[in-house]
Formats: sequence, C-alpha cells, structure tokens
Amino acid sequence: MDIIADIFLTAGAVGAGIYCFILGRRLNRFNDLEKGVGGAVAVLSAQVDDLTKTLSAAQNTASVSAQTLTDLTVRAEAMSQRLELQMASLHDIPRAPDAAPAPQPAPAQQTAGEPMFVRHRGSEARQQ
Repeated sequence: MDIIADIFLTAGAVGAGIYCFILGRRLNRFNDLEKGVGGAVAVLSAQVDDLTKTLSAAQNTASVSAQTLTDLTVRAEAMSQRLELQMASLHDIPRAPDAAPAPQPAPAQQTAGEPMFVRHRGSEARQQ
C-alpha cells in the first residue's frame, strides 16, 4: 500500500511540475515586450507620454493666442473710441461757404385724379 501511495505522490509532483513549467512559459509570452501585453502596455505608455507633450504644447499655444487676442481687442476698443471722438468732432466743424448743398431729387409730377399705381388686367391674363 505504501508503494501505491508513493507512486500517486510522485505522479502528482511530476504533474504539478509540468503544470508550473507550462504556466511559466505562458507567463513569459504574456509579458513579452514585443508581442504580448507587456508590449501593448509599453506602446500605450509611450503614446501617453507623447500626448502629454502635445497637450502641453497646445495649452501653451492657446495661452499665447489668448493673450494676443486680448491685446488686439484692447487696441481695437481704443481705436474705436478715437474714431468716435473724431466723428463727433467733425459735427462741430462748420461747412465751407463754397460747398454746394446736395441736390434734392425733383418730386414726381402727379395729378390729383391719377392713381399712383395702375394694374392692367391684360397683363394678369398673360402671366397666368
């Protein structure tokens, strides 16, 4: 009976050793930097670093653009105020005496009994 127990114990130890060997090989392939998950993690880590650098550069550029826009807006508001002041000062200047007044359009001659607009019935029939 002891011999049978030793045989089962030896077979179990050999089976556990084979199982550990196969599991170790699979784990090495799983962590392989070129083909396995380890490689995917390494690639993703590199991409995260690149994206972080790109995001930082974009934030810096946006900050500079916002500052430039603010400066241009301030300049535009100042120029607008100056133009308004100049337009207001032009109203205070008297007109030159030799300047001819703008010609007024002549009113159309209309008789009291004649309507302003006339509808011709013949033209309606032609349009339809």
